[in-house]
Amino acid sequence: MAAPASADGASFPTAGTSRAADWLRDLRYVPREQTLAHLAYRLKQPVFALPVYRYSLTGAVATALRITPSDPWPGNAERGAALLHGEFTFAGRQMVNPAPLWTPIGADSEWREELHGFAWLRDLRAAGGDAVRRRARDLVGDWLRENRDWNAVAWAPLASGRRLDSWLANYEFFAASAEIHFRHRLLRSIARQARHLQRVLPAGLAGGDLIGAVKGLVVAGVCLPNGDPWRRRGLALLRRELRRQILSDGGHIERNPARHMAVLRDLIDLRALLHKGASLAGEGDVPVELHEAIEAMAPALRLFQHGDGGLARFNGATEEEGWQVDMVVQRAGARRRPLADAPDSGFQRLRAGRLTALIDCGSPPPRGLDHAAHAGTFGLEVSVGRERLIVNCGARAGDPAWLQAQRSTAAHSTLTLDDTNSSETRSGGGFGRRARVGPYHRDEADGNSWLDVVHDGYARAKGVVHRRRLYLAADGADLRGEDSLEPSGGTTPRGSFAVRFHLHPTVRASLAQSGDNVLLRLPRGGGWQFRASGARISLESSVYIGPGGEPRRTQQVVLRGEVARHGACAKWALKRVERKRG
Repeated sequence: MAAPASADGASFPTAGTSRAADWLRDLRYVPREQTLAHLAYRLKQPVFALPVYRYSLTGAVATALRITPSDPWPGNAERGAALLHGEFTFAGRQMVNPAPLWTPIGADSEWREELHGFAWLRDLRAAGGDAVRRRARDLVGDWLRENRDWNAVAWAPLASGRRLDSWLANYEFFAASAEIHFRHRLLRSIARQARHLQRVLPAGLAGGDLIGAVKGLVVAGVCLPNGDPWRRRGLALLRRELRRQILSDGGHIERNPARHMAVLRDLIDLRALLHKGASLAGEGDVPVELHEAIEAMAPALRLFQHGDGGLARFNGATEEEGWQVDMVVQRAGARRRPLADAPDSGFQRLRAGRLTALIDCGSPPPRGLDHAAHAGTFGLEVSVGRERLIVNCGARAGDPAWLQAQRSTAAHSTLTLDDTNSSETRSGGGFGRRARVGPYHRDEADGNSWLDVVHDGYARAKGVVHRRRLYLAADGADLRGEDSLEPSGGTTPRGSFAVRFHLHPTVRASLAQSGDNVLLRLPRGGGWQFRASGARISLESSVYIGPGGEPRRTQQVVLRGEVARHGACAKWALKRVERKRG
């Protein structure tokens, strides 16, 4: 059995368990530097657990914050009201009055991580009123009592960084009006956690998780007196990670649109806090790397937006609310135009008239950053105006039973060969065999767009490469595609292929009596006809993981055929059906 995700988000087993052999075998799928950092963190854990360790975390005790940060992001009042009544919903799972509260039975690592990260304080804040303020204060106070000393779950690096950020960003909400004894306990704990976090980072974290943990360290360093060492350490790590994680086109290295947005939000918060610190406490200028990253990431985020403002479902991303995505872009204050072509991060955006087509044209993320990435190479999503038409199935957080199915190539609007994933998804996360995407070709002329991409995910085992060609007419009423399997040499081409087009649950689909086309109807009455040649067309069941993580039944258009010695080619067209005038 592969190792489960640990509390800090990496796929490593607990020391001394029977999973050690699996972990040693999996080492080759994680970069050496990341592995060594995680090993160093785990080897120190017995020391952290010693009673004497708490004394090494003592130091000057602050009586007040020198800077109080603000949290500009709105919470969810409905979730806040549920928290008031003991209903905790994290990672797609609800627990009512969990017991014990901070180590509930049956909770997985993702659920516990959200619980101990305290980002849900903004939901309580959104609910408003003295009752939720007292509830927030009581929950924080209970955490302070139950987790005074280090433990592997509550003090995990990512949870610690998120918690420091959340406590300080919501300080005015739950702590400013509290009794002085509570405030002193809170500030003392924040200082102890920051000292610990400074010692252990990066602790094997990578990608957006590491930036999230670093953010907490920087926030504590700016807000608390005598926090300069934490601020300096955090900013040094941040500069290094921005150079590593933010690609030349502004995309984030994990290739997940929702993850991209979360990292951008963290950077926007840090910029605002550092500006405030510089003006009030003379902390120095905001790092130029931070400015540059925000300036580059905002236009890249716009690439992932559908007509409804939400995000495309690539690599496990959630849709997000369109107004929230717009808020992030607005607060970024970036001056560059939205991207349509992101060659480094591997995404393309075609837009004409009311139609938007988004395509994943990149190879999987690097090893160590691909734990939850999907084998969705060349996955296509299409929206018309504010209505989604063609989608990828999405992902349901915190549900291992769904994980492998969600990550499969068949859960994406692209081609599969012999029901095999284009990249090999491993049960413990990440990839074995990985599809490599070749140079792409994109042309624009008179408002028309052409895109030509190819990957070798099936080359070694099946003797073919997958080429996808797309054409979008200038009026946005005609989208055509060609999915071909071309011999790559060495192995005789073979197998059965399926090209899938998963439909959004709001789309009504009907197969024509002739069996050669499918009529698609959008909720607002728009009609589109899907035709194909070179393959058999059918309408089959599918599933879509929508907002909130709940699966919804839907349908998919599927093109099926066989691979001959010369390969195979399926052509298809999606054309708007003009309404008949009476």
